[in-house]
Amino acid sequence: MLNNSFSFNAPPHEFFDVPLVHKLSEFYLLFHQYLKLFPKAEKYTLDQKIESLILEVLESSFSVAYGARADKALLLQAMSIKINLLKTLIRLAFQIKAIDNKKYIQLQEQLQEIGKMIGGWLRYLQKQ
Repeated sequence: MLNNSFSFNAPPHEFFDVPLVHKLSEFYLLFHQYLKLFPKAEKYTLDQKIESLILEVLESSFSVAYGARADKALLLQAMSIKINLLKTLIRLAFQIKAIDNKKYIQLQEQLQEIGKMIGGWLRYLQKQ
């Protein structure tokens, strides 16, 4: 019998208590649903780039939430740039008809909200 201290439980709930982490997780899950509908020609190009960027921003949100205060502003600025790039890539996905208008609007609305959260956090840090 293996005596292993590694736990297979879900991460502690406090990981998802950070609103930005929660919102980015929801955004990823929504995009992942739409990913299944992408045409084969786009499966390993545009969709892969979008998915990778979402995961990078999610990873950065953990660094901002739990990292050193001195690094937070720079990380948030980098996240803001990536969110703007995501908006552009999702617009391209819409323009090449990889996603329909309804999905495009849902994704863009969520990205707008995420962008506002990042901007608000950045303004808060700048006032400190």
